[in-house]
Amino acid sequence: DCHQYTNRSCEECLKNVTCLWCASSRRCMAYPVRRILPPADLCELSSARWGVCWVNFEALIIAMSVVGGTLLITLGVCCCCCCCKKKSKKQALLSVRPDKDEERAAREREKRRMRQEERRAEMKSRHDEIRRKYGTV
Repeated sequence: DCHQYTNRSCEECLKNVTCLWCASSRRCMAYPVRRILPPADLCELSSARWGVCWVNFEALIIAMSVVGGTLLITLGVCCCCCCCKKKSKKQALLSVRPDKDEERAAREREKRRMRQEERRAEMKSRHDEIRRKYGTV
């Protein structure tokens, strides 16, 4: 079906999306769908046109590589930024909220302080009682 457009124009050939135009030989041929790129013996990449006449396969490959690489780099940078942001938030939460061990240690310190205060008060009352008993107050 594509061979009928050989020696005509690129635009006529590429109206059918299954066709490939070779600018150097002015041939219109069926696109080799079993391969990703047309083989060099069929048509050079710099002369091969598919889809549109103003972009050859070489430029298309370069452009797609640049776009794909840019997208991958952007995706990688976004992932790194998200991970760093998440990590910094986690560290900020940990620094604001003490962990369970610190909370337990603080509670135990407070209990010891309270017991010590109670003992002090008890000892003071005993000493006062002894002083009163022997009249040394």
